[in-house]
Amino acid sequence: MAISAQTHLPQVVCSAPWKVIGDPKSRAGKRALYLPDFIVPELRRHLQWFAEKEPDGLLIVGERGAALRRSSFGRKWRKARIAMGLPDNFRFYDLRHTGNTLAADSGAKLKDLMVRAGQSSPKAQLIYQHSKKKHQRKLAKSIDAEVRQQRREAAEQLQAEKRKHSS
Repeated sequence: MAISAQTHLPQVVCSAPWKVIGDPKSRAGKRALYLPDFIVPELRRHLQWFAEKEPDGLLIVGERGAALRRSSFGRKWRKARIAMGLPDNFRFYDLRHTGNTLAADSGAKLKDLMVRAGQSSPKAQLIYQHSKKKHQRKLAKSIDAEVRQQRREAAEQLQAEKRKHSS
C-alpha cells in the first residue's frame, strides 16, 4: 500500500531569533511525495502524536503544540538519533541525503530524483546524491551481465546466419 504525502504545506525556516513560515523556495517544492510502505505505520503514528491536526498544520510541534525552537528540536533529534544508533555526526538533514541516495541506488532517473526531492535543477540534485562502493560494484556487475548477454545474442545470431548460408 503506497501512501502519498502532499508537500504543499508552508516551509518553516528557523533562524534565531525569528521563525519564518512561507512557501518553498521553488515551485518544484510543491509536489506529491510517494513513500515506501515500510514507513507508513511510523508516519501515521507520528501524525497522530506529534503533528498539528489541521490539513495545513506543521508536521513537528513541541509539547505545547507550537513549532519547535531550534534548541528544542536539537535535543529531540539527539535523543532520537541515539535511540536509532546513528553516529553523533549524523545530522537531521542527512536524512535527505540518505533518501536521495537510496532512491538513486534503487534505479531512479535524474528527473525522478529531482521531482522527489523538490528540486528544479540537476545541479541541486547532485549535491544530495552520494556514490557508494557497494553501488559501484552493483553497477559493474550489471554492466558485465548486459555485455555478456549482448555477446551471447550476437553469437547466436551469427550462428543462425552461418546455418542459413550453409544450407
